Amino acid sequence: MAKKQFLDLQEFINYLDAIGDLKRVKAEVDSDLEASEIADRVIKERGPALLFENVKGASFPLAMNLFGTEERVELALGRKPRGVGEELVELFHKVNPPSLKTFFSILPKAYSLLSMRTKAVGSGISQEIDEKPDLRKLPVIKCWPLDGGKFITLGLVLTQDPVSNKRNLGIYRMQIYDEKTTGMHWHPHKGGAAHYHEAGKLGRELEVAVVLGGDPKMIFTAIAPLPEGMDEIAFASYLRGKPIPMVKGKSISLPVPANAEFVIEGVVPQNELRVEGPFGDHFGHYSMEGDFPVFHLNRITHRANAIYPATIVGKPPKEDVFLGMAAGDMFSPLARIIHPEVKDMWAYPEAGFHNLLVVSVDERYPKNGIKAMLSLWGTGQLLLTKVMITVSSDVNPRDWDAVLTEIGLNYEPEEDVLMIPWAPLDTLDFTSGKLNVGSKMGINAVRKPASGRKPRKLPATVPDPRAKHLEIMDWRLLKGGILAVKLDKNPKEMLKKLFETPDYEDVRIIAAVSPDIDVHDNTELIWGIFTRFDPYLDLVFERTELRGPAVVYGGRMGIDATIKSWYPAVIEMSEDVKEAVTERWKEYWKI
Repeated sequence: MAKKQFLDLQEFINYLDAIGDLKRVKAEVDSDLEASEIADRVIKERGPALLFENVKGASFPLAMNLFGTEERVELALGRKPRGVGEELVELFHKVNPPSLKTFFSILPKAYSLLSMRTKAVGSGISQEIDEKPDLRKLPVIKCWPLDGGKFITLGLVLTQDPVSNKRNLGIYRMQIYDEKTTGMHWHPHKGGAAHYHEAGKLGRELEVAVVLGGDPKMIFTAIAPLPEGMDEIAFASYLRGKPIPMVKGKSISLPVPANAEFVIEGVVPQNELRVEGPFGDHFGHYSMEGDFPVFHLNRITHRANAIYPATIVGKPPKEDVFLGMAAGDMFSPLARIIHPEVKDMWAYPEAGFHNLLVVSVDERYPKNGIKAMLSLWGTGQLLLTKVMITVSSDVNPRDWDAVLTEIGLNYEPEEDVLMIPWAPLDTLDFTSGKLNVGSKMGINAVRKPASGRKPRKLPATVPDPRAKHLEIMDWRLLKGGILAVKLDKNPKEMLKKLFETPDYEDVRIIAAVSPDIDVHDNTELIWGIFTRFDPYLDLVFERTELRGPAVVYGGRMGIDATIKSWYPAVIEMSEDVKEAVTERWKEYWKI
């Protein structure tokens, strides 16, 4: 794919149109569920970006699925994500320790690093039209039937630390309450929430600009796991090779991107909370109601003929999968800078990223894999990782079958399971029954020295477990001697029964999933397991032993990944909307 730079979102959209990767939908479409159902189907088919030109009741067109393939994300970034990460690692090693020779060797690439800043300008297209706030004019979408209302889903929330003046750009969902008030769903672990906290200590409200559109690279950096304190807009400037122009806000002191489609200016006061949610989020279940800060709009500016961008999240695959995979490819090489034993790592999009991270480790000393887990859990947003698996350095963390095989061959529950009963978790994780906290588990599957170890036998087949246990609805034997069984009741009892059932002695792990999971589909199964269990609450071992203050696990492991009574509903589109979209499907694609 040819490398191309885009100064703003409309340049990107027009280019997609020119190469036949955009569909302009001229039929009237409702932003309430209908647009979401269309986008969801197109994403699953790896179809084109969508521009809804006639949105019911709105004054602007609606763009969706802009980043719904690996190719479109790479096009938006202008290069391969992995190459960016490797370039940064190379630069670091050439100047550490710095010398005159290494300095001159990096000069060709240093120009890009000098672009890690912004440029003040006197005007910009994002302020061509200056209006009083009225969110009713925007084609804001309602994504899923049980959502608490319509949500801004691709707003880049720009804030500034009132003490250090450092900027943060993040994507936080914003529920529309009325024409000039929204929720601000920033999680306590995120940069925007940190700035809000600092403003609170000073007794101040926090100025906020919500940016819609702009350089596609800026949209990417808003979701990227940058080190704390690194400026996302400046990093977008680095990716584009020149500074992003910024113009003074109309009603706030923050400079805002000059090339955005819309800029929504306002403030988030202290000590004002409002019920926000539910919302169908990227773990595939609804995140439920909660009290969150409130955003009050002062002004909306926009370019003439502006386009409103939106995205949907939910049970994978969705558009965020492709952005998340690019972020993983770009930033996983950087882990080697502070964790030299880490060779590669991969957060599984099927599990919602934070629920499963596999890390390949060059083990330099015994249990270096355990050390890597503890180090990574203390690094930036990796603190939210729930399950971490370490494998040997020659194993590809993206190869699910290879990872399972390494677990089956190498992990010993007595010494390779690391359990942390209470720790920070993603706000969206519901499995512990408590907000923002839950348990974590590490599995060390790095190979051990061969001396004195008997080669482990992994089963190629096992008898159909339904023959002896009629409660089992379906099953599948995966690589590594991992058995998945589908159940609708008494999962922990069934796991214990399977431990006692003959012919399953060589099975290493048994995972019980709910009836809605297709155990023969890897995406479904990874999602159905890792988004639905809390390690501390839902693991069952064949043997447990108390040694002093420590619990030692032994034998086979069981995972109860079935839906519990406190879990929120699974995201599903309503049947009437699905039927209506099916009936109109050909109409959307008319030229």
